[in-house]
Amino acid sequence: MERGGGSQIEEPMRETAAVWWRNGVIYQVYPRSFQDSNADGVGDLRGILARLDYLAGLGVDAVWVSPFYPSPMADFGYDVADYTGVDPLFGTLADFDELLAGIHQRGLKLICDFVPNHTSDQHPWFLESRSSRTNPKRNWYLWRDSAPDGSVPNNWMSNFGGTAWTWDEATGQFYYHSFLRQQPDLNWRNPEVRAAMYDAMRFWLDKGVDGFRMDVLWLLIKDDQFRSNPVNPHYRGGNTFWSVEAKYTADQPETQEIVREMRSLLDSYGDRVLIGEIYLPIPELVRYYGAAPAESGVTPHLLGAQMPFNFHLIQTQWQAELIADLIRRYEAALPAGAWPNWVLGNHDQKRLASRIGAAQARVAAVLLLTLRGTPTMYYGDELGMPDARIAPEDVQDPAEKNQPGIGQGRDPERSPMLWQNQENAGFTAHGVKTWLPLVWDWPRFTVETEDTDPRSLLALYRRLLRMRRTSQTLVSGSVANVRAEDGVLSYVRTYEADRIEVHLNLTDEVRWVEALPGRVLLSSFLDTEGMVLDGWRSLRGNEALVVEAFHA
Repeated sequence: MERGGGSQIEEPMRETAAVWWRNGVIYQVYPRSFQDSNADGVGDLRGILARLDYLAGLGVDAVWVSPFYPSPMADFGYDVADYTGVDPLFGTLADFDELLAGIHQRGLKLICDFVPNHTSDQHPWFLESRSSRTNPKRNWYLWRDSAPDGSVPNNWMSNFGGTAWTWDEATGQFYYHSFLRQQPDLNWRNPEVRAAMYDAMRFWLDKGVDGFRMDVLWLLIKDDQFRSNPVNPHYRGGNTFWSVEAKYTADQPETQEIVREMRSLLDSYGDRVLIGEIYLPIPELVRYYGAAPAESGVTPHLLGAQMPFNFHLIQTQWQAELIADLIRRYEAALPAGAWPNWVLGNHDQKRLASRIGAAQARVAAVLLLTLRGTPTMYYGDELGMPDARIAPEDVQDPAEKNQPGIGQGRDPERSPMLWQNQENAGFTAHGVKTWLPLVWDWPRFTVETEDTDPRSLLALYRRLLRMRRTSQTLVSGSVANVRAEDGVLSYVRTYEADRIEVHLNLTDEVRWVEALPGRVLLSSFLDTEGMVLDGWRSLRGNEALVVEAFHA
């Protein structure tokens, strides 16, 4: 099977037919910012419940909810103090049960964000661990003596800047934290830790959740010899995390065993999905599908995460040639049976409209929802929400507070969802201060405003999602003839005798493409549906075109 260039990229062997996470579209909700139901300026679970009809009407299939567990909120819920509860800020377990029921009643799925790498320093496990060197839970975390000169044990760095080691005066050792000092890393080499975390997963699976998005999955295991990381020769300032290469603190071989155990647990519950947050180059990323070695004699089967998140569209420059190359390399690297996935935005990345511009955000919508694989959307991207402007006095994100002014802050992409043309955009009650400011000129981007415009970005997303839902070719078809020419990215989706051709003009100037004879299913301008094409076609600047080819 030849791959690369403009050649055919065939669909890999399927695991099962009509699996929901293969056929569907995932929508990420950041609960603090989606909808406030109790007028405290912070979103909550009942707020999400109140907006489920919007999500069902939009046409997505699964809702991924970022952490809502009890937490001191040092990192807004990614510092978990109890894996089997709901923080009062977000509601109660009864509210969660009602949300889950509401999601399922609408034919949707619920994916919970799970944080396995670290806990809060207020978690009972860590309070026990730091109580004495002889406590039974001491080895549940990573404790080390100081270096001979009294300094930190090695050069491991925190993702949020500075050393990843914090001194504990009471017990006279350092503990390791990949992120904030309030987020000590668990020791996943300890079988007791694994058992406790798997029990926590069972708690939510028993309630009926449909899967997990695993936070920083590639960081779970660290070098057992605690060797210092190599110095990064290319470091030129900025976040000190990048001053060393994460050779011994990320993507360790033993991590694959944990992923297989997690997958096995979810499989025991039936049709569940394991999604991994993994920022790695493509060759390393695709290993997390867990392909069985060919020499093992095992029937080809994937034992890892069904979807190791593919963030490369976020990380790749917005140029047709580079994106075409990315699609070809990613497809070529997928092991047999693996299902691709694509992500264009999340709570840790600048908003899509701010990264590539409002005009190209329409083109990006067509790209995301016509590529082969499962797309993940980020709340508000369907409205074209840009990054919010965060004044110094409004900064909430610890990543920005730790290293101010170098672009680490994630507050801009976490601003409240824009619903209605009234005070606070319908996110919270009148007169209430929102936890983060609304985006500038927010009335342009509300659901209410875009509902009245038949060619709005919201209308485009709704049209794309309906088209995808009714097209077996877009859901299950292969991708072929991936190419780039003069700033236009093109590819063909094929299923049995049906062919759909996609052309995306990543420039703001008119371009000509040789289109298959057929009928326009959609233009990103929402104005040429049904037009018959025969041969060459002009693409307006910032236009994407989806064409259904006539049968030969």
